[in-house]
Amino acid sequence: MTVRLYDTRAQALRDFRPITDGAVGMYVCGPTVQSSPHIGHLRSALVYDILRRWFTHRGYDVTLVRNVTDIDDKILVNSSAAQAEGSSEQWWALAYRFELEFTAGYTALGVRPPTYEPRATASIPQMQDLIRRLIDTGHAYVAGDESGDVYFDVKSWPAYGELTRQSIDNMEPAADADPRAKRDARDFALWKGRKDDEPESASWPSPWGDGRPGWHIECSAMSERYLGTNFDIHGGGLDLRFPHHENELAQSTAAGHAFANYWVHNGLVNVNGQKMSKSLGNSVYAADLLGQARPLVIRYYLGAAHYRSTIDFNDGSLAEAEAALERISGFFDRVDRRLASTRFAGVGAPVIPTAFAEAMDDDLAVPQALGVLHDTVRSGNAALDAEDLEAAAIARGQVLAMTNVLGINPLAPEWNTAGDTGARSALSALVERLLDDRQAARANRDFASADRIRDELVGAGITIEDTPTGAHWSVEQ
Repeated sequence: MTVRLYDTRAQALRDFRPITDGAVGMYVCGPTVQSSPHIGHLRSALVYDILRRWFTHRGYDVTLVRNVTDIDDKILVNSSAAQAEGSSEQWWALAYRFELEFTAGYTALGVRPPTYEPRATASIPQMQDLIRRLIDTGHAYVAGDESGDVYFDVKSWPAYGELTRQSIDNMEPAADADPRAKRDARDFALWKGRKDDEPESASWPSPWGDGRPGWHIECSAMSERYLGTNFDIHGGGLDLRFPHHENELAQSTAAGHAFANYWVHNGLVNVNGQKMSKSLGNSVYAADLLGQARPLVIRYYLGAAHYRSTIDFNDGSLAEAEAALERISGFFDRVDRRLASTRFAGVGAPVIPTAFAEAMDDDLAVPQALGVLHDTVRSGNAALDAEDLEAAAIARGQVLAMTNVLGINPLAPEWNTAGDTGARSALSALVERLLDDRQAARANRDFASADRIRDELVGAGITIEDTPTGAHWSVEQ
């Protein structure tokens, strides 16, 4: 029952040992709400939702903190650009509008709300306190050009680069601020003095002059505020390892904090074999993605690969996920109808199979866990074909438990409206009746009638799969 996670800092699989028995404190870097969410944002949030669900299943009390970066260079730039085109929307209104889009996308995919979701603008005093500590201990300095900028002195911290295994001599200059007042081009901004062309509302008083926090200090301060100076897991996308997470680790440990015991990073999303980027014009935004398939299908697709892998979104991706879910839904429909009014109705406790648990414990190996899930669906269908109703009921309970912990149970209320449920039940009853008629025709060697029934179903968009244990069906995508 030991969960193992790949720790990016150690570059190795490690047994998870919580700081506090029975509890997990997890900080995940959330969105910078400068523009609409895309498929990569959804995937990252889903990865940590699945990890949280699994820890909860294993009996842990999980505190998940996912921040919202609502003050940032890009937010101000995008707001300024919109105002230049005639918009009256202020930077904070733009940030809030996009924050709502992110929340809607997460909710649509069944991602549970974090325990706390702090905005950066609500923790400015904590950020300033952390900056003071770094200045007092000689790891940060105020720029000498009266700009009000404050920088972290990377050469003052010998461990700088340990997260990404880099030598400071091989690092590129930090591009988060004008280098003119830096002691070293790789020093990064902790506080940014207000510039004349920036709105007054985007700055706060400080001992170094009016200004706003740098990006990296925000997460260090918020994780300390909500989880303490030492917590279990820090998560985020692989693209955040450098410089963001490297800088977080440096400034927090330089301030005397133990910080995160485990670093977990999820892989990115490519589109048709290419890295997703605005310059290539191939970004897949959440709203467009949710218009292409049911949210449950998108959740299945985004969660099916191993969390550390890069996934490729292409034209066939969602169809494969839809077909997989139809096999699960078809089994539930079939087994519930067959067990109704029998002594096996309601039999079959929702128990996680050992092989599924072992896969999930092994660095959240969802692909292998899904293999167990679909094997159980097949064995459940075989049990129905053999009229072994007790085995079918046990398989149903196992499938229910596995889909619940992954958040892909098609019977769950969040995935069904009353109309959808009724339509699915009606379709299932009609198709199963026709398949029974087809099987009877074949048994009577009336192959013309059997072929006619099959052709009618295929023409209606129903895929029929003849197997040694009987005919299974799904909705063609």
